[in-house]
Amino acid sequence: MRNAFGFAFTFLLFFVLDGYSQQAPDRKAAWWKEAVVYQLYPRSFKDSDGDGIGDLKGIISKLDYLKSLGIDAVWLNPIFSSPNDDNGYDISDYRNIMKEFGTMKDFDALLAGLHQRKIKLILDMVLNHSSDEHEWFKQAKSSRSNAYRNYYHWWPEEKGKPTPRYSFFDVNSDAWKYDATTKSYYLHYFSQKQPDLNWENEKLRNEVYDMMKFWLDKGIDGLRMDAFQYVSKDTTWKKYPEGYEKDIIKYYGMGPNLHQYLKEMNKTVISKYNIMTVAEGAGSTLEDAHALVDEDRHELNMAYHFEIMDIGNDPAGYQLTDLKKAFTKWDQSFAEKGWLAIFLANHDVPRMVSKYGDDRPQFRTYSSKLLTTLIMTMRGTPFYFNGDELGMSNIKFNNIDDYRDIATINAYRSIKAKVGDVQAFMDKQKFISRDNTRTPFQWDASSNAGFTTGKPWIKVNPNYKTVNVVAEAQNPLSELTYFKKMVALRKSSPVLVYGDYQVFDIDSPDVYCYTRTDGQEKILIVLNFSVKAFSYPLDKNINISSAKVLMNNYNDSTNFRGNEIYLKPWQALVFKVN
Repeated sequence: MRNAFGFAFTFLLFFVLDGYSQQAPDRKAAWWKEAVVYQLYPRSFKDSDGDGIGDLKGIISKLDYLKSLGIDAVWLNPIFSSPNDDNGYDISDYRNIMKEFGTMKDFDALLAGLHQRKIKLILDMVLNHSSDEHEWFKQAKSSRSNAYRNYYHWWPEEKGKPTPRYSFFDVNSDAWKYDATTKSYYLHYFSQKQPDLNWENEKLRNEVYDMMKFWLDKGIDGLRMDAFQYVSKDTTWKKYPEGYEKDIIKYYGMGPNLHQYLKEMNKTVISKYNIMTVAEGAGSTLEDAHALVDEDRHELNMAYHFEIMDIGNDPAGYQLTDLKKAFTKWDQSFAEKGWLAIFLANHDVPRMVSKYGDDRPQFRTYSSKLLTTLIMTMRGTPFYFNGDELGMSNIKFNNIDDYRDIATINAYRSIKAKVGDVQAFMDKQKFISRDNTRTPFQWDASSNAGFTTGKPWIKVNPNYKTVNVVAEAQNPLSELTYFKKMVALRKSSPVLVYGDYQVFDIDSPDVYCYTRTDGQEKILIVLNFSVKAFSYPLDKNINISSAKVLMNNYNDSTNFRGNEIYLKPWQALVFKVN
């Protein structure tokens, strides 16, 4: 759950280990460290019945494609019953499947099909809030004395106006919604149809734990817990300083009882299963993250931080040095303890090639491959968003009527009501809106990119006739072919998983150069984040004289003389060096 303005949310992953080695405590080998995780957005992946909405049967029909990628796990965005105020992140029944997506029988078939192909399944669970159409909330708002009243946060009218709280998706940014039935306000950090659950209530927590067991007993391999760092609230409702929403995680994240809830959840649920668990939220500091993920804490195991995602939110571009320093800071902090997830895109941000690369036709393919190279060669577990393996780019809508995301729509309404600069807002949404990553997956050059035979729920990117699976599968130089090769290289190279990371020339504005080293094995990665071609001098401590080129995103030989490499625009090179 992430707003359109790029606030710094953070994911967290934690796991029960199923593999051990003789390494230091936080350096045990584990399947989840060696896995490549593929995020799949069900609503936009493949429609099987012509209603324009992706569904479970559609995913089932493409299981062999998923297998062909070489990935190890699939993370599905929410598939539970929902009125879809926020595309499934407003759940009305945690134990049922959204009607548009199919049935529980379809889910069971999907799980079995993935497991037959040795692919694990991670479900996305929304635990900070429910839908206002959930039976819990219907009961809670029926009267102040209802048994479910304390499942949510309420402020009685007779106490006056509640202490202000910021809402990410509300038109007026107001997180308190008045309910006339009980003459009270309820809290919603996100939309009005997403009331926040009251985790201070033990009965609510036990309901959640039982629901988690329901899915885990079916045999799924993990849970991603959406917006989890917000579940513990400061229920004294003290007033925050002016402008606190600009540093929202400091005030909303890592609440007073969060660690208590995680330990309780781990003891009650997680420790009973051999699973991977993903929780969104790691606080605002490295210390916060370590407090959650270091092994001796017995809470979480892998940090999925968002600092990288908050770089490059300006259409004017970003500084490569900022990106390098962020990657390096986190890697250095986690070099001995903890574990990181590596990603550049998900369902809440723009397409990575449009944000971090260059989506102009002459550079899109090369920059897409370069970004894939970065993700697959960093220390940590790679998370890769569906469609990025094709180089899918931002759709860049011109009309507000084309958008489906509540964050963009409500922000537009707010700007318009305040007589703000609507055109400036729309221009920025072309770059930053979440709908840019939610357009239909591009399977082929037929109508609607082969996604549906009906009218798609959101428009298809017009470039689908050339950017699609069929075209790229037949092209040995395509982004898709390159992605598969990078996945295979990573999976065959433990040094890319566990090896030490060292960055060189960190102040270079154009080149990201680093090594991964494990004993005598060393891999050199050189990435040109620019449209310029030039000779780049390597550090004198890097011996490239007998280096072997493992990957090159250009279809030609690599030119280097002495310790200088000639780099083409957006060129990515991976060497095995002595």
